[in-house]
Amino acid sequence: MKLGTHRAGQPGPPDSGHGQLGPHRPPQQNGAVPGERGKQDKSVKRGNWGNQIEFVLTSVGYAVGLGNVWRFPYLCYRNGGGAFMFPYFIMLVFCGIPLFFMELSFGQFASQGCLGVWRVSPMFKGVGYGMMVVSTYIGIYYNVVICIAFYYFFVSMTRVLPWTYCSNAWNTPDCVGVLDGNLSSRAALNLALNATQKRTSPSEEYWRRYVLDLSDDIGNLGEVRLPLLGCLGVSWVVVFLCLIKGVKSSGKVVYFTATFPYVVLTILFVRGVTLEGALTGIMYYLTPQWDKILDAKVWGDAASQIFYSLGCAWGGLITMASYNKFHNNCYRDSIIISITNCATSVYAGFVIFSILGFMANHLGVDVSKVADHGPGLAFVAYPEALTLLPISPLWSILFFFMLILLGLGTQFCLLETLVTAIVDEVGNEWIIRRKTFVTLGVAVAGFLLGVPLTTQAGIYWLLLMDNYAASFSLVVISCIMCVAIMYIYGHRNYFKDIEMMLGFPPPLFFQICWRFISPAIIFFILVFTVIQYRPISYNDYVYPTWAISIGFLMALSSVICIPIYAIYKVCCSEGDTLLERLKNATKASKDWGPAMAEHRSGRYAPAFSPSTESHLEVQPLQPEKSRSEAEAASPVQGSNGSAHSQDSRL
Repeated sequence: MKLGTHRAGQPGPPDSGHGQLGPHRPPQQNGAVPGERGKQDKSVKRGNWGNQIEFVLTSVGYAVGLGNVWRFPYLCYRNGGGAFMFPYFIMLVFCGIPLFFMELSFGQFASQGCLGVWRVSPMFKGVGYGMMVVSTYIGIYYNVVICIAFYYFFVSMTRVLPWTYCSNAWNTPDCVGVLDGNLSSRAALNLALNATQKRTSPSEEYWRRYVLDLSDDIGNLGEVRLPLLGCLGVSWVVVFLCLIKGVKSSGKVVYFTATFPYVVLTILFVRGVTLEGALTGIMYYLTPQWDKILDAKVWGDAASQIFYSLGCAWGGLITMASYNKFHNNCYRDSIIISITNCATSVYAGFVIFSILGFMANHLGVDVSKVADHGPGLAFVAYPEALTLLPISPLWSILFFFMLILLGLGTQFCLLETLVTAIVDEVGNEWIIRRKTFVTLGVAVAGFLLGVPLTTQAGIYWLLLMDNYAASFSLVVISCIMCVAIMYIYGHRNYFKDIEMMLGFPPPLFFQICWRFISPAIIFFILVFTVIQYRPISYNDYVYPTWAISIGFLMALSSVICIPIYAIYKVCCSEGDTLLERLKNATKASKDWGPAMAEHRSGRYAPAFSPSTESHLEVQPLQPEKSRSEAEAASPVQGSNGSAHSQDSRL
């Protein structure tokens, strides 16, 4: 499906008295009217995507991340295999796509980042600050995961992968390698597996004892692992260079970073399904266990996976959409991107489990014995499986290159979210011209804050941040955002805004989801997260109480922004009573609405003298419209033109 910036039948934005359409001159794309220089539907000051394909690819790269490779397949086989697909796709339809569409339309309408959009209801600007805090946490540890992938990518450039055998200085007597010479047959390996509970694979010992040189406690930082520190520097340099000119540069990079992972996945899939035992792994992945469909935990996992994998409440979706042109069809984009994200998760499951099935067949054990999730799958189980393949360094290079690209696609948006929020908040010409330096400053700060995660206790801190900094706080932020837009600003106002922008109101299904179903599902996720809470652990290591307390403080640090800013805004608002202050604090500010003057019409039109306003109203968008028809049009219809109704379909 080819996506461009032009939609057939797209009329221009409301005329501002600069001229009229000629009798035989059709409207141009994105609302530009021929002969009018100022009405190009572009923000020269702020910038736009080069074309709509760049936005879609960037959003796909943002939503499709490392979790699609290591979390979804694990959740799928843990929660009933193929049966998990049923609640997964239900949650996609009723929660994932509606929330995705809401955030895209929110950012695109105002052309502002996650802070600027809260002109819609200034009291809730703390939601934007909460999003910034969450994106900061994720941006710090996410790049550490990318740097580890970089490290494995570099060390794979050798004739024999370093985690193939147990004959290295870092190995212990418990190490039993699949390809070690002292094992004459699979039976000998099975004997070793059954004889000791302490059997460790060469890939696990390479990961724990060499790459991480893991300490015994989260408080024992030890020394900085210099190879990881170097790779962390490389990953931050790559991210900075790709964002050096904002969306103008990152929009070109995503043509490669967002598409090439699919090439690698397909290569690995073709190789995987041709291996002996691959079918066993795929069947283990897909075979439905229908008895689990009634388990609330399965539905909770499905809702959580949809919510987290799409990147809702991170602020990235609002930021990316803010660089769209005003009349872009973000409704179409939200459906395409959401479905692509979920289809990628399912596809990655086939790739992962075809290899794990081959590994289980080679070892003579059940697939569940070799399956894992999180870093354990990416840096232990899968690397071990790769050693069994002919030309294993080639497959290892491809796999870790894919992980790097998947991670970078998300990291681009995380960094751009922070930079855009800072630049939009300051908003003057000085900082806009120096946006590159803001990007550099954020990148340097991210690198320095990531240094502790490259120490010997770094993996403990990384998992702590992953489990607490971006968990239930995202659910709270998203729920408050829904309530603020639908019930404080008002659902009718928001539906009119979308109709003004797209030419058609949001479909009835989305209106119902936004007002009732999606908030209910989000609340269900929150309750489920609380009920299912278990203290974090890493293998046999149980986190101490003080570390878990730090985790909760990280989670609260983003949520606490909301009430603190709300109290501050109410105190600063005009009014003699608390109720008056509250009303003024929640009322949309005067500068809320489309960012560009030519789009501000109807109820967003600036106040003119009666004579001027009358003059503006009679400027027809289409020559065949009479003056009386233009004056009789409602504000919402008049702001877009009746031709919009013909474009209300995907």
